[in-house]
Amino acid sequence: MTLGRIVEGLLRLGHTVQVVRPRQNKEADGIPRDGLEEVLCMGIPLPTYAELRFGLPSKSRLTALWSAMRPDIVHVATEGPLGWSAVAAARKLQLPISSSFHTNFHSYSKHYGIGLLKSPIESYLRKLHNRTQATMVPTHALVRELQARGFQNVALLSRGVATEQFNPSHRSAALRAQWGAQEDDLVVLLVGRLAKEKNVGLVVSAYRAIQARQPRAKLVLVGDGPLRKALQGTCPEAHFAGTRKGQELAAHYASADLFLFASMTETFGNVVPEAMASGLAVVSFDNAAAKELIVSGDNGLLVSAAGDLAFVNACVSLACDRRLIHQYRTRAVAAVAHLSWDKIYDSFVQTLRNVLENHNRQFLPVVSPLVSGLPAQERLPHAHESPLL
Repeated sequence: MTLGRIVEGLLRLGHTVQVVRPRQNKEADGIPRDGLEEVLCMGIPLPTYAELRFGLPSKSRLTALWSAMRPDIVHVATEGPLGWSAVAAARKLQLPISSSFHTNFHSYSKHYGIGLLKSPIESYLRKLHNRTQATMVPTHALVRELQARGFQNVALLSRGVATEQFNPSHRSAALRAQWGAQEDDLVVLLVGRLAKEKNVGLVVSAYRAIQARQPRAKLVLVGDGPLRKALQGTCPEAHFAGTRKGQELAAHYASADLFLFASMTETFGNVVPEAMASGLAVVSFDNAAAKELIVSGDNGLLVSAAGDLAFVNACVSLACDRRLIHQYRTRAVAAVAHLSWDKIYDSFVQTLRNVLENHNRQFLPVVSPLVSGLPAQERLPHAHESPLL
Protein backbone atom coordinates (compact mmCIF):
# COMPACT_ATOMS: atom_id res chain seq x y z
CA MET A 1 0.00 0.00 0.00
CA THR A 2 2.86 2.37 0.79
CA LEU A 3 4.57 1.70 -2.52
CA GLY A 4 1.30 2.21 -4.36
CA ARG A 5 0.86 5.61 -2.75
CA ILE A 6 4.46 6.61 -3.53
CA VAL A 7 4.03 5.65 -7.19
CA GLU A 8 0.82 7.70 -7.39
CA GLY A 9 2.58 10.64 -5.77
CA LEU A 10 5.54 10.45 -8.15
CA LEU A 11 3.23 10.39 -11.16
CA ARG A 12 1.39 13.46 -9.89
CA LEU A 13 4.73 15.23 -9.48
CA GLY A 14 5.50 14.55 -13.15
CA HIS A 15 8.03 11.73 -12.79
CA THR A 16 8.09 8.75 -15.13
CA VAL A 17 7.93 5.43 -13.29
CA GLN A 18 8.67 1.91 -14.47
CA VAL A 19 7.48 -0.80 -12.07
CA VAL A 20 8.96 -4.28 -12.44
CA ARG A 21 7.01 -6.85 -10.44
CA PRO A 22 5.78 -10.46 -10.58
CA ARG A 23 2.49 -11.16 -12.27
CA GLN A 24 -0.02 -12.26 -9.64
CA ASN A 25 -2.25 -15.30 -10.04
CA LYS A 26 -4.57 -14.97 -13.07
CA GLU A 27 -3.72 -11.26 -13.35
CA ALA A 28 -4.37 -9.57 -16.67
CA ASP A 29 -2.19 -6.81 -18.09
CA GLY A 30 -2.69 -3.47 -16.40
CA ILE A 31 -4.42 -0.51 -18.00
CA PRO A 32 -1.82 1.81 -19.62
CA ARG A 33 -1.29 5.16 -17.89
CA ASP A 34 0.68 8.22 -18.82
CA GLY A 35 4.06 8.15 -17.11
CA LEU A 36 3.73 4.57 -15.84
CA GLU A 37 5.10 1.39 -17.41
CA GLU A 38 4.54 -1.97 -15.75
CA VAL A 39 6.89 -4.85 -16.58
CA LEU A 40 5.42 -8.12 -15.32
CA CYS A 41 7.78 -10.98 -14.57
CA MET A 42 7.20 -14.65 -13.87
CA GLY A 43 6.47 -15.47 -10.26
CA ILE A 44 5.66 -18.45 -8.05
CA PRO A 45 3.41 -18.68 -4.97
CA LEU A 46 4.92 -17.53 -1.71
CA PRO A 47 5.08 -20.36 0.86
CA THR A 48 2.10 -20.15 3.28
CA TYR A 49 0.73 -17.24 1.15
CA ALA A 50 -0.44 -19.02 -1.98
CA GLU A 51 -2.45 -15.98 -3.06
CA LEU A 52 0.76 -13.94 -3.35
CA ARG A 53 3.56 -14.58 -5.82
CA PHE A 54 7.19 -13.52 -5.64
CA GLY A 55 9.45 -12.79 -8.59
CA LEU A 56 12.09 -15.17 -9.87
CA PRO A 57 15.69 -14.22 -10.78
CA SER A 58 15.67 -11.92 -13.84
CA LYS A 59 19.13 -10.36 -14.07
CA SER A 60 19.55 -10.95 -17.83
CA ARG A 61 16.12 -9.55 -18.64
CA LEU A 62 16.63 -6.47 -16.46
CA THR A 63 20.09 -5.85 -17.88
CA ALA A 64 18.69 -5.93 -21.41
CA LEU A 65 15.70 -3.79 -20.42
CA TRP A 66 17.80 -1.08 -18.81
CA SER A 67 20.46 -1.16 -21.49
CA ALA A 68 17.82 -0.36 -24.11
CA MET A 69 16.24 2.39 -21.98
CA ARG A 70 18.60 3.45 -19.23
CA PRO A 71 16.79 4.69 -16.09
CA ASP A 72 18.18 7.52 -14.00
CA ILE A 73 17.91 5.46 -10.82
CA VAL A 74 16.72 2.02 -9.71
CA HIS A 75 14.77 1.67 -6.46
CA VAL A 76 14.55 -1.86 -5.08
CA ALA A 77 11.45 -2.43 -2.97
CA THR A 78 11.60 -6.23 -2.71
CA GLU A 79 14.27 -8.33 -1.05
CA GLY A 80 13.57 -11.61 -2.81
CA PRO A 81 15.21 -13.06 -5.94
CA LEU A 82 13.77 -10.33 -8.18
CA GLY A 83 15.18 -7.61 -5.92
CA TRP A 84 18.60 -9.26 -5.84
CA SER A 85 18.53 -9.47 -9.66
CA ALA A 86 17.67 -5.78 -9.87
CA VAL A 87 20.63 -4.86 -7.66
CA ALA A 88 22.95 -7.07 -9.70
CA ALA A 89 21.74 -5.67 -13.04
CA ALA A 90 21.92 -2.07 -11.85
CA ARG A 91 25.45 -2.51 -10.50
CA LYS A 92 26.54 -4.13 -13.75
CA LEU A 93 25.24 -1.09 -15.64
CA GLN A 94 26.67 1.31 -13.03
CA LEU A 95 23.22 2.70 -12.28
CA PRO A 96 22.52 4.41 -8.96
CA ILE A 97 20.48 2.20 -6.62
CA SER A 98 18.31 2.89 -3.59
CA SER A 99 16.26 0.42 -1.59
CA SER A 100 13.62 0.27 1.12
CA PHE A 101 13.37 -2.02 4.13
CA HIS A 102 9.67 -2.83 4.43
CA THR A 103 9.47 -6.15 6.25
CA ASN A 104 11.35 -7.77 9.12
CA PHE A 105 11.74 -11.09 7.31
CA HIS A 106 14.38 -12.24 9.79
CA SER A 107 11.81 -11.78 12.59
CA TYR A 108 9.17 -13.76 10.67
CA SER A 109 11.32 -16.91 10.78
CA LYS A 110 10.32 -17.87 14.34
CA HIS A 111 6.64 -17.78 13.39
CA TYR A 112 7.06 -20.33 10.60
CA GLY A 113 9.31 -22.91 12.26
CA ILE A 114 12.52 -21.78 10.58
CA GLY A 115 14.13 -19.98 13.50
CA LEU A 116 17.51 -21.53 12.65
CA LEU A 117 17.51 -19.47 9.45
CA LYS A 118 17.27 -16.15 11.28
CA SER A 119 21.03 -15.45 11.07
CA PRO A 120 21.39 -16.41 7.37
CA ILE A 121 18.32 -14.31 6.50
CA GLU A 122 19.76 -11.37 8.42
CA SER A 123 23.09 -11.74 6.60
CA TYR A 124 21.33 -11.89 3.22
CA LEU A 125 19.27 -8.76 3.93
CA ARG A 126 22.31 -6.81 5.12
CA LYS A 127 24.34 -7.83 2.07
CA LEU A 128 21.54 -6.90 -0.35
CA HIS A 129 20.85 -3.49 1.19
CA ASN A 130 24.53 -2.65 1.59
CA ARG A 131 24.94 -3.12 -2.17
CA THR A 132 22.58 -0.15 -2.62
CA GLN A 133 23.44 3.48 -1.95
CA ALA A 134 20.56 4.26 0.42
CA THR A 135 18.22 2.06 2.45
CA MET A 136 15.00 3.84 3.41
CA VAL A 137 13.21 2.85 6.63
CA PRO A 138 10.06 4.31 8.22
CA THR A 139 11.04 5.10 11.83
CA HIS A 140 13.91 6.70 13.73
CA ALA A 141 14.11 3.59 15.94
CA LEU A 142 14.59 1.35 12.91
CA VAL A 143 17.29 3.65 11.55
CA ARG A 144 19.25 3.17 14.78
CA GLU A 145 18.53 -0.56 14.92
CA LEU A 146 19.69 -1.28 11.38
CA GLN A 147 22.79 0.85 11.80
CA ALA A 148 23.66 -1.18 14.91
CA ARG A 149 23.17 -4.36 12.86
CA GLY A 150 25.67 -3.27 10.23
CA PHE A 151 23.37 -1.76 7.60
CA GLN A 152 24.95 1.19 5.81
CA ASN A 153 23.54 4.41 4.30
CA VAL A 154 20.26 4.13 6.20
CA ALA A 155 17.83 7.00 5.55
CA LEU A 156 14.49 7.90 7.11
CA LEU A 157 11.37 7.77 4.94
CA SER A 158 8.35 8.05 7.20
CA ARG A 159 4.76 7.24 6.26
CA GLY A 160 1.76 9.44 5.81
CA VAL A 161 -1.93 8.96 6.43
CA ALA A 162 -4.78 9.97 4.14
CA THR A 163 -6.76 12.01 6.67
CA GLU A 164 -9.34 12.90 4.03
CA GLN A 165 -10.14 9.15 3.87
CA PHE A 166 -9.53 8.07 7.44
CA ASN A 167 -11.46 10.26 9.88
CA PRO A 168 -14.27 9.93 12.45
CA SER A 169 -16.89 11.36 10.08
CA HIS A 170 -17.23 7.94 8.45
CA ARG A 171 -18.67 6.35 11.61
CA SER A 172 -21.76 4.38 10.63
CA ALA A 173 -24.57 3.31 12.95
CA ALA A 174 -25.88 1.06 10.18
CA LEU A 175 -22.54 -0.76 9.94
CA ARG A 176 -22.38 -1.19 13.71
CA ALA A 177 -25.89 -2.64 13.59
CA GLN A 178 -24.65 -5.23 11.07
CA TRP A 179 -22.08 -6.24 13.67
CA GLY A 180 -24.81 -6.53 16.30
CA ALA A 181 -23.43 -3.53 18.21
CA GLN A 182 -25.54 -0.81 19.74
CA GLU A 183 -24.21 2.71 20.21
CA ASP A 184 -22.99 2.07 23.77
CA ASP A 185 -21.46 -1.35 23.02
CA LEU A 186 -17.68 -1.61 22.73
CA VAL A 187 -16.38 -2.69 19.29
CA VAL A 188 -12.83 -4.05 19.23
CA LEU A 189 -11.13 -3.87 15.83
CA LEU A 190 -8.16 -5.51 14.15
CA VAL A 191 -7.11 -4.58 10.61
CA GLY A 192 -4.41 -6.56 8.84
CA ARG A 193 -3.42 -9.93 7.48
CA LEU A 194 -4.68 -12.86 9.53
CA ALA A 195 -1.29 -14.52 9.85
CA LYS A 196 1.00 -15.85 12.58
CA GLU A 197 3.51 -13.02 12.40
CA LYS A 198 0.74 -10.48 13.09
CA ASN A 199 0.14 -12.01 16.54
CA VAL A 200 -3.58 -12.25 15.86
CA GLY A 201 -4.00 -14.88 18.56
CA LEU A 202 -3.05 -12.36 21.24
CA VAL A 203 -5.71 -9.93 20.00
CA VAL A 204 -8.32 -12.70 20.28
CA SER A 205 -7.10 -13.49 23.81
CA ALA A 206 -7.38 -9.82 24.78
CA TYR A 207 -10.90 -9.70 23.34
CA ARG A 208 -11.89 -12.78 25.35
CA ALA A 209 -10.66 -11.08 28.51
CA ILE A 210 -12.58 -7.91 27.63
CA GLN A 211 -15.70 -9.93 26.87
CA ALA A 212 -15.55 -11.49 30.35
CA ARG A 213 -15.98 -7.96 31.77
CA GLN A 214 -18.24 -6.62 29.01
CA PRO A 215 -20.36 -9.43 27.53
CA ARG A 216 -21.81 -7.17 24.78
CA ALA A 217 -18.36 -6.31 23.36
CA LYS A 218 -17.87 -7.22 19.70
CA LEU A 219 -14.75 -8.23 17.77
CA VAL A 220 -14.37 -7.21 14.11
CA LEU A 221 -11.51 -8.57 12.00
CA VAL A 222 -10.81 -6.76 8.72
CA GLY A 223 -8.43 -8.61 6.42
CA ASP A 224 -7.73 -12.10 5.21
CA GLY A 225 -4.96 -14.64 5.43
CA PRO A 226 -3.96 -18.22 6.25
CA LEU A 227 -5.34 -18.09 9.82
CA ARG A 228 -8.87 -17.03 8.88
CA LYS A 229 -10.37 -20.54 8.78
CA ALA A 230 -8.87 -21.50 12.15
CA LEU A 231 -9.99 -18.24 13.73
CA GLN A 232 -13.54 -18.72 12.47
CA GLY A 233 -13.52 -22.06 14.25
CA THR A 234 -12.12 -20.81 17.57
CA CYS A 235 -13.91 -17.44 17.62
CA PRO A 236 -17.16 -17.91 15.68
CA GLU A 237 -18.85 -14.91 17.31
CA ALA A 238 -16.33 -12.51 15.73
CA HIS A 239 -17.32 -10.63 12.58
CA PHE A 240 -14.95 -11.48 9.71
CA ALA A 241 -15.22 -8.59 7.27
CA GLY A 242 -12.59 -9.84 4.81
CA THR A 243 -10.47 -7.42 2.82
CA ARG A 244 -11.91 -3.90 2.60
CA LYS A 245 -10.63 -0.91 0.65
CA GLY A 246 -11.40 2.74 0.10
CA GLN A 247 -14.49 4.14 1.78
CA GLU A 248 -15.55 0.72 3.05
CA LEU A 249 -12.28 0.40 4.95
CA ALA A 250 -12.63 3.94 6.29
CA ALA A 251 -16.13 3.17 7.58
CA HIS A 252 -14.95 -0.01 9.30
CA TYR A 253 -12.22 1.90 11.11
CA ALA A 254 -14.40 4.81 12.18
CA SER A 255 -17.30 2.61 13.32
CA ALA A 256 -15.19 0.77 15.92
CA ASP A 257 -14.01 2.02 19.33
CA LEU A 258 -10.87 0.18 20.40
CA PHE A 259 -8.02 -0.82 18.08
CA LEU A 260 -5.67 -3.60 19.24
CA PHE A 261 -2.30 -3.97 17.54
CA ALA A 262 -0.18 -6.84 18.84
CA SER A 263 2.28 -7.36 15.99
CA MET A 264 5.97 -7.29 16.88
CA THR A 265 7.33 -7.79 13.35
CA GLU A 266 6.33 -4.49 11.74
CA THR A 267 8.77 -1.99 10.31
CA PHE A 268 5.99 0.58 10.61
CA GLY A 269 2.38 -0.61 10.60
CA ASN A 270 0.26 1.79 8.51
CA VAL A 271 -2.86 0.59 10.29
CA VAL A 272 -1.84 2.43 13.48
CA PRO A 273 -1.98 5.99 12.06
CA GLU A 274 -5.06 5.01 10.04
CA ALA A 275 -6.81 3.89 13.23
CA MET A 276 -5.72 7.05 15.08
CA ALA A 277 -6.91 9.31 12.25
CA SER A 278 -10.24 7.45 12.35
CA GLY A 279 -10.68 8.33 16.01
CA LEU A 280 -9.93 5.01 17.70
CA ALA A 281 -8.30 4.35 21.06
CA VAL A 282 -5.19 2.30 20.21
CA VAL A 283 -3.41 -0.26 22.36
CA SER A 284 -0.10 -1.40 20.88
CA PHE A 285 3.27 -2.75 21.84
CA ASP A 286 5.87 -0.01 22.14
CA ASN A 287 7.47 -0.30 18.70
CA ALA A 288 7.26 0.79 15.06
CA ALA A 289 4.60 3.41 14.19
CA ALA A 290 3.00 3.28 17.62
CA LYS A 291 6.30 4.19 19.28
CA GLU A 292 6.63 7.17 16.94
CA LEU A 293 3.06 8.47 17.21
CA ILE A 294 1.55 7.51 20.56
CA VAL A 295 2.26 9.30 23.81
CA SER A 296 1.17 6.58 26.20
CA GLY A 297 -1.54 7.73 28.58
CA ASP A 298 -2.32 10.78 26.46
CA ASN A 299 -3.46 9.75 22.95
CA GLY A 300 -3.22 5.97 23.20
CA LEU A 301 -1.67 3.19 25.25
CA LEU A 302 1.74 1.58 24.73
CA VAL A 303 2.72 -1.72 26.30
CA SER A 304 6.26 -2.86 26.96
CA ALA A 305 7.32 -5.87 24.91
CA ALA A 306 7.79 -7.76 28.18
CA GLY A 307 4.98 -10.23 27.55
CA ASP A 308 1.51 -11.13 26.39
CA LEU A 309 -0.10 -10.83 29.83
CA ALA A 310 0.79 -7.13 30.07
CA PHE A 311 -0.87 -6.54 26.69
CA VAL A 312 -4.07 -8.34 27.72
CA ASN A 313 -4.23 -6.52 31.05
CA ALA A 314 -3.74 -3.15 29.35
CA CYS A 315 -6.56 -3.89 26.90
CA VAL A 316 -8.96 -4.93 29.67
CA SER A 317 -8.08 -1.91 31.80
CA LEU A 318 -8.74 0.52 28.94
CA ALA A 319 -11.91 -1.26 27.82
CA CYS A 320 -13.38 -0.69 31.27
CA ASP A 321 -12.58 3.03 31.30
CA ARG A 322 -14.94 4.84 28.94
CA ARG A 323 -13.64 8.26 29.99
CA LEU A 324 -10.09 7.34 28.98
CA ILE A 325 -11.28 5.77 25.72
CA HIS A 326 -12.99 9.05 24.85
CA GLN A 327 -9.82 11.00 25.63
CA TYR A 328 -7.61 8.74 23.49
CA ARG A 329 -10.05 8.82 20.59
CA THR A 330 -10.18 12.61 20.59
CA ARG A 331 -6.45 13.19 20.96
CA ALA A 332 -5.45 10.46 18.50
CA VAL A 333 -7.03 12.37 15.63
CA ALA A 334 -5.05 15.51 16.46
CA ALA A 335 -1.82 13.53 16.89
CA VAL A 336 -1.72 12.40 13.24
CA ALA A 337 -3.39 15.40 11.58
CA HIS A 338 0.00 16.72 10.43
CA LEU A 339 1.02 13.55 8.57
CA SER A 340 0.84 14.35 4.87
CA TRP A 341 1.64 11.96 2.05
CA ASP A 342 2.83 14.96 0.01
CA LYS A 343 5.68 15.41 2.50
CA ILE A 344 6.54 11.72 2.14
CA TYR A 345 6.70 12.01 -1.66
CA ASP A 346 9.01 15.02 -1.35
CA SER A 347 11.23 13.17 1.12
CA PHE A 348 11.45 10.13 -1.16
CA VAL A 349 12.43 12.27 -4.16
CA GLN A 350 15.02 14.14 -2.10
CA THR A 351 16.66 10.88 -1.03
CA LEU A 352 16.79 9.81 -4.68
CA ARG A 353 18.37 13.15 -5.60
CA ASN A 354 21.04 12.63 -2.94
CA VAL A 355 21.82 9.16 -4.27
CA LEU A 356 22.03 10.52 -7.83
CA GLU A 357 24.40 13.29 -6.81
CA ASN A 358 26.70 10.97 -4.85
CA HIS A 359 26.65 8.38 -7.62
CA ASN A 360 27.51 10.86 -10.36
CA ARG A 361 30.43 12.26 -8.40
CA GLN A 362 31.79 8.72 -8.37
CA PHE A 363 30.98 7.49 -11.88
CA LEU A 364 30.52 10.39 -14.30
CA PRO A 365 34.24 10.76 -14.96
CA VAL A 366 34.22 7.11 -16.10
CA VAL A 367 30.92 6.62 -17.93
CA SER A 368 28.60 8.94 -19.84
CA PRO A 369 25.60 6.82 -20.94
CA LEU A 370 23.08 8.17 -23.39
CA VAL A 371 19.40 8.47 -22.49
CA SER A 372 16.93 9.77 -25.04
CA GLY A 373 19.83 11.13 -27.10
CA LEU A 374 21.34 13.31 -24.34
CA PRO A 375 24.32 12.57 -22.10
CA ALA A 376 23.21 11.54 -18.61
CA GLN A 377 24.91 14.50 -16.93
CA GLU A 378 22.83 16.89 -19.05
CA ARG A 379 19.61 15.24 -17.92
CA LEU A 380 20.19 15.04 -14.18
CA PRO A 381 18.56 18.37 -13.30
CA HIS A 382 15.33 17.18 -14.94
CA ALA A 383 14.28 15.00 -12.03
CA HIS A 384 10.65 15.25 -13.15
CA GLU A 385 11.53 12.87 -15.99
CA SER A 386 13.26 10.22 -13.88
CA PRO A 387 12.19 6.63 -14.67
CA LEU A 388 12.25 4.59 -11.46
CA LEU A 389 11.86 0.95 -10.48
